[in-house]
Amino acid sequence: MKVIFAGTPEFARVALVALHAAGHDIALVLSQPDRPAGRGMKLQASPVKQWSVAQHIPVAQPRSLRLDGKYPDDALAAQTAIAGAQADVMVVAAYGLILPQWVLDMPRLGCLNIHASLLPRWRGAAPIHRAIEAGDIDTGITIMQMDAGLDTGDMLLVQKQAIALEDTTPSLHDKLAAMGGQMVVDALGRAASHSLTRTPQPANGITYAHKVDKPEAAIDWTLSAAAIERRIRAFKPSPGTSCNLNGEVIKVLNAHVVHVAHVAHVSGAASAHDISAGGIFNAQDQGIDVATGDGMLRITRLQKAGGKPMAVADFLRGFQVAAGMAFTVRPASAAP
Repeated sequence: MKVIFAGTPEFARVALVALHAAGHDIALVLSQPDRPAGRGMKLQASPVKQWSVAQHIPVAQPRSLRLDGKYPDDALAAQTAIAGAQADVMVVAAYGLILPQWVLDMPRLGCLNIHASLLPRWRGAAPIHRAIEAGDIDTGITIMQMDAGLDTGDMLLVQKQAIALEDTTPSLHDKLAAMGGQMVVDALGRAASHSLTRTPQPANGITYAHKVDKPEAAIDWTLSAAAIERRIRAFKPSPGTSCNLNGEVIKVLNAHVVHVAHVAHVSGAASAHDISAGGIFNAQDQGIDVATGDGMLRITRLQKAGGKPMAVADFLRGFQVAAGMAFTVRPASAAP
């Protein structure tokens, strides 16, 4: 099948490689324009573009696809390239641009989207992050027939993926990326034999996975220990989760919930319940125990601004932390 592929990050590259390996003819690739990245802020091509160039596949990088928008010349050039590809279908995965109606109508079989959630839950930009943050027990991949709405199109294929207690955004991303690649190959095979069934999304259970903003990195210690722990896993690697101690910003990399009674026994203190949110109850090699709005969180790995990630035991050798000190409840949003 002749395919146009639209995608930008690693999640999309995995699907593109799967389509290519399955023997589909990738006639054209659309990807976001090169962006400054790294310490030198040099322009860097997306993972999708890098792979496509290595395979000698034509790549277009319009800043917009709206013919009546800010970059009409980009959109017009893209329209010419898409029409010239004469593709059967467009596959879209984490592309980053809204597809206007003329794009949706151009391929013979329309546009299929690989979305990393069980729609209609977590429509939007950050479904993996939000599923972990919310404490969902499972997520998955939905292959969707795209329409003009935000992830509102009919479902074609759905597959579940359990979210493990230790899953972070990177680990869950990799599982879902592999699943998405396999499923879209299956979807195109079914499309070729006219055996794809379209199912409208349910009207109930709709949630939106808004993009994770940098201010969300600041730990709110008034939340429960369980909620903070989920955010630490969900916001890896960016924007991360950070807190402020004695005026210094510290990024929390790993933590887990501990039973308050156990912490009190270890410390020998009278009670852990009297400590305010953000207060440090214990600082030992096995972890820094911090009171939250509900429960105790043990930090086991962290990073000072400009420093390297390290275990708590190493961190305590160069940074004074003691019981009775406290993290601010709403620390500065800056992170290392």
